[in-house]
Amino acid sequence: MLPRAPPGGHRHLLISGERMEVSGMATETYDHPAPPGADPAPIIADPAPLGLAAFALTTFVLSVHNAGWAPDVAWIGLALFYGGLAQLLAGMWEFRNKNAFGATAFASYGGFWLALGSFVLIAGLTKLGKGLDVDDALGWFLLGFTIFNSYMLLASALVNKAVFGVFLTLEVTEILLVIGFMQPDTDFIHWGGYIGVVTAAVAWYASFAGVANSLSERPILPVGSPIWSESGERRHRPRIHRHGAQPT
Repeated sequence: MLPRAPPGGHRHLLISGERMEVSGMATETYDHPAPPGADPAPIIADPAPLGLAAFALTTFVLSVHNAGWAPDVAWIGLALFYGGLAQLLAGMWEFRNKNAFGATAFASYGGFWLALGSFVLIAGLTKLGKGLDVDDALGWFLLGFTIFNSYMLLASALVNKAVFGVFLTLEVTEILLVIGFMQPDTDFIHWGGYIGVVTAAVAWYASFAGVANSLSERPILPVGSPIWSESGERRHRPRIHRHGAQPT
């Protein structure tokens, strides 16, 4: 969002709409006059590459453990501070950018990692975990997020192929882990780990695309067009104003 004055001397604000292609979580911006008496919006960097990177690394470390390749515990610190806190902050910044999809995704999965890390610590270090069926509890926890991820997967089809790929692979990961923890079945947990590594790789790519493309006037790394659009054509994106959205 960048305040700028056109030749006529009237001040305008560049207010971002859905900024999907550049970062994997954002694409287009629109110029609209600032409301009378409004202060120029401060410039804010795109938080999507940070959110995707935080999600990717934390998912990778937990997934290599689920796959049986690495020891436990290493992921907990990442879950609290990187996948949790950093991703939650990215979600809050997406609210500032009027990006409902990015805000919902990052804030929710930031909360996911904070909750998961806290649950494991409480179950393992306090009396509250005594006699608790941790695997079954984790199964129900993951089932709830699988439901959330399912409708976010549908919404991500309106974004681009890179973001859709993140939610698709995450959906498969969560389903496998739900089955694995509720059965319990180690094979399903291992497969959840394998697909989780793929999920992390896709999220890392989307994050890298966001960083690289933000440094160039033209996209360097492709993220693909939306999979789902209105009537098979390029969909109408909302123009975001300070007081709501209006269709183009």
